[in-house]
Amino acid sequence: MEAPSEAQLPRRTGDWITFPFIIASSVGLALAFVGWTSNLIVYLIKEFDVDSIDAAQISNLVNGAGSLIPIVAAIIADSFLGCFSTIWISSFISLLGTILLALTATVDSLRPKPCEVGSTSCTPKPKVQSVVLYAAIVLATLGSGGTRSTLATIGAGQLADKPKDQGIFFNWFFFFWYSASVIASTAIVYVEDNVSWKAGFFICVASNVVALLIFLMGSKFYAKFKPEGSPFTSLARVIVASITKRQVALPSTAEDFFQGCNVVPKEALAVVPSKTFRFLNRAAIISEGDLKPDGSTTNRWRLCSVQQVEDFKTLIKILSLWSTSFFLGTTIGVQASLSILQALAMNRHIEPNFQIPAGSVLVFVLLSTALFLAPFDKFVLPTWKNLTGKSLTPLQRIGIGHVLNFLSMGVSALVESKRLNVAKSNEGSNIVPMSVLWLVPQLVIVGIAEAFHYPGQVSLYYQEFPITLKNMATAMISVLVGIAFYFATALIDVVRKTSKWLPGNINDGRLDNVYWILVVGGVVNFGYYVTCAWYYKYQNLNEVDHNEIPSDE
Repeated sequence: MEAPSEAQLPRRTGDWITFPFIIASSVGLALAFVGWTSNLIVYLIKEFDVDSIDAAQISNLVNGAGSLIPIVAAIIADSFLGCFSTIWISSFISLLGTILLALTATVDSLRPKPCEVGSTSCTPKPKVQSVVLYAAIVLATLGSGGTRSTLATIGAGQLADKPKDQGIFFNWFFFFWYSASVIASTAIVYVEDNVSWKAGFFICVASNVVALLIFLMGSKFYAKFKPEGSPFTSLARVIVASITKRQVALPSTAEDFFQGCNVVPKEALAVVPSKTFRFLNRAAIISEGDLKPDGSTTNRWRLCSVQQVEDFKTLIKILSLWSTSFFLGTTIGVQASLSILQALAMNRHIEPNFQIPAGSVLVFVLLSTALFLAPFDKFVLPTWKNLTGKSLTPLQRIGIGHVLNFLSMGVSALVESKRLNVAKSNEGSNIVPMSVLWLVPQLVIVGIAEAFHYPGQVSLYYQEFPITLKNMATAMISVLVGIAFYFATALIDVVRKTSKWLPGNINDGRLDNVYWILVVGGVVNFGYYVTCAWYYKYQNLNEVDHNEIPSDE
């Protein structure tokens, strides 16, 4: 018998062969989104005569929505479309929005005519201009949000049979995302400011097109998984069934619990639900009339399998850990806003003819995160293992991120105290004769902290979430960022209304006190995290030690 020809051999799918396609798509989409959002406030003010406060609010909504939409996309991917379809459809929506935005900078009739301040001959802005502008923003934001978590999920899914490699994938996924964000917030923003908005926005369009094409080119290599229906329905059934059977006594034998329709007793050992959240165990108790003669359930809202009950418990346990990162993200958001205010009041000149834009100081966060992630699996992880004799677990990685985060706030407070002292010595000047580079250490530390806790959280959620909620797992971090972004805005408003620490001129305020509050809050929050982590037990013990260098096998 002749050996099958190369053309007859089954095509290899999944594994690391898909990595270049997924990463290239992520880089292109990050360039496109960050390229226009980084300069959105300036574009709205300069080209559309939007009030500065309104422009800031629009930018806040865009950034918050861009982080919350991934959870919706995850539900759609898990329940209906699957990752592959969700990604290419979202990429196409993002492309439509970016093209519309580029047209607002290209077609004269789509943007207001210049109007001098105080002029009485200015014509009202046509409604079609606002409609096209905001439609562009909405479409581009929706599309980008739809790809952010699903790209990470489909990438990790290609390594489903190599759980140890998934942690490595998340490290590099975030490295390339942060690197692309650095390029977008510097190079593309420079083009928009110094060449033209048209050129900058069409670079974003080109990036989006290339990302979509590369992702589709890799289609034949992806291992694709069909959605199994909404996972939230089974979770809801557990709640309903446990409430319905709240009067039923809990049995002690495994035979009294429903193992599932596809479980053959002779081939699988029956199990008893865990003792945590015992009330939910009632959902799996077999009562009279619950089963048909063929072993299927008569009412799926009255009887759930043991696995469905345990999946629900897993979700409850992981949510407590997830909640510890709300304050973590809030401090990052507050520091980002206040660092720009500090930069505006400091000497930003590097050379006589070059001045660092105040908004660009945050690039040091992105840059330090990217540079620290690059050698993470080749240097940091082996070093940790040599020193401790054990691999760095996801919970430890997140904990280190917590510590570095509140240390960064402490450095911020000390630097601000020095800046205020210099300001008092130079009263009458809004610009303090102190280099903006003093802000770099605190931004670098918070960037390294992000390199620990963001990928660590995504890896933990992906590894621990029930298999039906894998897309939801990678979207959880985006939800955190979105909610924390709004919390940071609210926290700053509360401080402004209840104290004199944040006046219009920060040289007359006490910004250092705000940072010290963040330090205290960070320490308390870290204590909360340690408590949750101490009582948490990994569900997938064989996947915990995932931070190893991938094998060539």
